[in-house]
Amino acid sequence: MSINTPEQTVVPQAAELLFSVTPDQVSAAIQASGCAVTPIEQDGVVRLHSASQGIGFQVLWGNALAAGEYVDFTLSCPLRVQGGSLPEAVLSDWHRSKRFARVAQHGDFVVLEMDVLAAGGVSPQHLAVMLQLWNQMMGQFFLHLRNFKPANAPLADADESAVQPQLSDEPVAA
Repeated sequence: MSINTPEQTVVPQAAELLFSVTPDQVSAAIQASGCAVTPIEQDGVVRLHSASQGIGFQVLWGNALAAGEYVDFTLSCPLRVQGGSLPEAVLSDWHRSKRFARVAQHGDFVVLEMDVLAAGGVSPQHLAVMLQLWNQMMGQFFLHLRNFKPANAPLADADESAVQPQLSDEPVAA
């Protein structure tokens, strides 16, 4: 076991920290996580669209520090539930067993979201790790949907009771 003395501790310089992020920086982090990204300028604001696990997601900008610079953003994956709604237990089981990404139902849509903050300063590596985490959360959510079985389902009917919603990744206007 080694203990770092104050002289050995490496503290990032303030110049290495990001106190806000730009669409280019977030695009680079999305690409570093293994996903393609498409920037679309709309009303002077660059909107980022990408996909993970074959399902589209978008970046929703939060608080602007300056034009094109944001101290936070939300990664959002809206999915249309076709042919009904998801059982409430699907969402509550997700929230009980997972951290970092939340799910909400809005009418015919279920939305997986994760907030990313740069406020206070984060390293570029932190930003890249957050995008990797988002990709993992998306994969885990789709697996959660596919494998969900109500707690009171009889074991013999377990295969039939699994939630198999038909989801569409149609973009939702922000």
